[in-house]
Amino acid sequence: MLASGVHSYPTSSSSRFLYIADALRLAKKLPKPDVVSAQDPFETGLAAWLIARRFRAPLHVQVHTDFLSPEFARHSLLNRLRILIARFVLKRASGIRVVSERIRHSLEARSSPVRRILGTGGKLNAHVTVLPIFVDIGRFNTPKKDRALESRFMHFKQKILVVSRLEREKNVSLALEAFTKSAPREACLIIVGEGSERGWLEKKARKHGIAGRVFFEGAQDPAPYYALADLILFPSRYDGYGMVIIEALAAGKPVLATDVGVAREAGAIVTKPHQFSDALLAWFKNGSRTAELSGYPYKDFGEYVRAYCADITACTK
Repeated sequence: MLASGVHSYPTSSSSRFLYIADALRLAKKLPKPDVVSAQDPFETGLAAWLIARRFRAPLHVQVHTDFLSPEFARHSLLNRLRILIARFVLKRASGIRVVSERIRHSLEARSSPVRRILGTGGKLNAHVTVLPIFVDIGRFNTPKKDRALESRFMHFKQKILVVSRLEREKNVSLALEAFTKSAPREACLIIVGEGSERGWLEKKARKHGIAGRVFFEGAQDPAPYYALADLILFPSRYDGYGMVIIEALAAGKPVLATDVGVAREAGAIVTKPHQFSDALLAWFKNGSRTAELSGYPYKDFGEYVRAYCADITACTK
């Protein structure tokens, strides 16, 4: 349900290739906006730029994905095309909102990858604001334990958890490999989430001989699983933010992660992909069983909304 004063106009496009044209067609029927905000600097950003140019309105662009990561470009031809679109859109933005310090540093750095993507000088005209995604951390601070869930896994001494979409960029196979190499027999791996790689991952678990200790739970509320787990793995190839990291740390559980999104700034144990198995082994030997969330900026949803609105409004000044 939309809030009072909020209106939604779906493009109802018959093809993804018509999104931009349909969005522009809809915009022509609306009153002149004070600012146009896009949720990404890719196809949506291009549509927003066309609308902003038509109405001579400032353009506000949000960056939720770490598109400057080399892994983003390696993922697909479409992603490589999106990098070119982002180069065009971001250099024409009046304001840029990113969700992590990592993305801000990448955008503002003068290193050669940024020069190559953003063009000569690698410099943006707009101010970059870090505005993290809102997470209701209160929901995870004191999670309710599920007795039925605890009973299912009571025979395992250590319970390792992955909460993720089962897609290539999330790299859940790295978690399986690390668990195979480093976990003791009394440990289990619980995977919460769905995706196109589930069948392949289940086959991989059987191939490694750990199928009896790996549990694919499907899409579930992660809160009781955080309460149950001893360690959460976050093995993504690239990530703009990483809500799972925030949720798990808010629940007081340690997170072992690749150096993506907010992992480092939030307080996760950060390691490189090729050292993931060794880092997991080290945790089993003497790693911390508790953790704290660092630097989360919002007291409540209202504070997030005020910061969000202020960031967009600043583009009109």
